[in-house]
Amino acid sequence: MPWVMQFSGFFSAAMMMIVLSPSLQSFPPAEAIRSSSQLDSYHRHRSSKSPVDNSFSFRRAPAFRNADECVFRKPSKSSESNVCDPSLVHVAITLDVEYLRGSIAAVHSILQHSLCPENIFFHFLVSETNLKTLVRSTFPQLKFEVYYFDPEIVRNLISTSVRQALEQPLNYARNYLADLLEPCVRRVIYLDSDLVVVDDISKLWSTDLGTRTIGAPEYCHADFSKYFTTRFWSDKRFSTAFDGRKPCYFNTGVMVLDLVKWRRAGYTKRIEGWMEVQKSVRIYELGSLPPFLLLFAGQVAPIEHSWNQHGLGGDNVRGSCRDLHPGPVSLLHWSGSGKPWIRLDSKKACPLDSLWAPYDLYHPFP
Repeated sequence: MPWVMQFSGFFSAAMMMIVLSPSLQSFPPAEAIRSSSQLDSYHRHRSSKSPVDNSFSFRRAPAFRNADECVFRKPSKSSESNVCDPSLVHVAITLDVEYLRGSIAAVHSILQHSLCPENIFFHFLVSETNLKTLVRSTFPQLKFEVYYFDPEIVRNLISTSVRQALEQPLNYARNYLADLLEPCVRRVIYLDSDLVVVDDISKLWSTDLGTRTIGAPEYCHADFSKYFTTRFWSDKRFSTAFDGRKPCYFNTGVMVLDLVKWRRAGYTKRIEGWMEVQKSVRIYELGSLPPFLLLFAGQVAPIEHSWNQHGLGGDNVRGSCRDLHPGPVSLLHWSGSGKPWIRLDSKKACPLDSLWAPYDLYHPFP
């Protein structure tokens, strides 16, 4: 494919600038309201002009069309964006003001590298501002829906974390995808907002989960014990959660979720249960990740590491420029404290930030 050659050349040029890091290790970074009609009701109680309109402007993306070989049933006018169409690939991403620029770049990258971009349906999760008009003006042909996630659902469940960004309520919306999305959506790819996809998303979509509920790249070389406190490991009420499993770290910024199995097992309530434990007994230091590890580590359908080249944001404490892990690249993920749009704007970019820049559609007001 032409993009492969383009990316390969661009990547080679970027790699010439890289100062190798001494370590390639990456650092870890109930009821919900569903449907746009409920979202519109929410916004009628707010200002008629969204505050984001005064802060953000994005260039219109080009039209992305399906290749001839794509299997696609052109919907009738009455069902122009039928979310239940079985030919669709479902992708969920959060939208908020702080990470909006990254979310737009992520969508742009997915469309650009997809053989069948018209088969992709995006599910955008929001909490604060009306971003539907902005998304439509940036991607006029995009199939998408916007879902309001009420921050109050998790506000009293969230504990302090190593980084304030991990404490934001919308960071926990991924826990509620099975409730937020329509019941006919049986599978979804969840992606963080600080990444770009440089391969066809349909490859990730076709992951065979087997009997598992989620699929993700696993990192079994990581010190799994560091994701939980000494109190957790010393108390058998908690540590026995991993009995019979060989848990490995995985990053929740890139996951394929079987929503049918999730709903059947009631995993949303089980995640909330662990968050309630954390409020009374501190068993971990990170944000939304540890409950996923508690429920799924050791029971994850493995996905190739190329689909989450994570840690490019650097250390959560010190900050640093990182190199890629060895091997092929399908997705670049700036997990960690440093975000490429901030570093590029401040003229303090890391070498690999230049690989994010081509997907940036941000157009500042004059």
